[in-house]
Amino acid sequence: MEDLGLKEVVSTISSQALGEALVVVMVAIAIIILTRKLLPALAGRLSGKPRLYLLASVPLIRLLVIVATIIIVVPILIEPSFENMVAMFGALGLVLGFAFKDYVNSLLAGIVILYEMPYRPGDWIQVDDHYGEVRSIGARAAEIVTPDDSVVVVPHNKLWNALLANGNGGTDNLMCVAKFHLEPNHDVRQVLNLLRDVAFTSPYTRTWQPVVVVVQNEPWGMLYRLKAYPLEPQEQFRYISDLTARGADVLAEAGVGFVSAPVTGG
Repeated sequence: MEDLGLKEVVSTISSQALGEALVVVMVAIAIIILTRKLLPALAGRLSGKPRLYLLASVPLIRLLVIVATIIIVVPILIEPSFENMVAMFGALGLVLGFAFKDYVNSLLAGIVILYEMPYRPGDWIQVDDHYGEVRSIGARAAEIVTPDDSVVVVPHNKLWNALLANGNGGTDNLMCVAKFHLEPNHDVRQVLNLLRDVAFTSPYTRTWQPVVVVVQNEPWGMLYRLKAYPLEPQEQFRYISDLTARGADVLAEAGVGFVSAPVTGG
């Protein structure tokens, strides 16, 4: 028997089959829309790991619905004979392979992300030069909102070739660091205690989390890093500003000066 070509396969599609396939596609779209609305609403009533896993399941469910739709629609449109399937999927494979190579790569990376969960909605991540909060995770990409309120779309295939830093890793604990570049001639232990007190007196500090002050000697003076946790990750920039302002006040009262311009490089 002579193999049917793709042209002959398409010519066998009837208007009734097209109508049935359209109904299946519309049902799939409705399921995806309901999933995107209902599951995040339900996750908003939960906390901890159940909330994170429920949010992460949204793109996985969408992907499963798409795959199931294809499996259902193809036999409706095309008589499921061996020759027709070979012709159809052979042509489809070529098109997808050349036109959607990067897209499929991102989809596969998205599946890996759903399993390993290197970032989740609500996480603050750094990818290349972009830092922000993960707003949503799709099947192909994640959206992060930067501190300047810009939305950056990060394809999941970035996972293969880029370093990713996660500030809070699925929790609401996000360490902030306020830096102080000070002149070298001062009482180091006094400054350590002053900066520690600055963190504990800030209204934004999680006082039940560790507060650490580290100092290191630099050619231009002393570099202090005040490390502490804000009440909410979204308050991190206001928190760092508050620590910096309070620290500057107490250091001025103690007579400790800042250096004007630290030396960078050789």
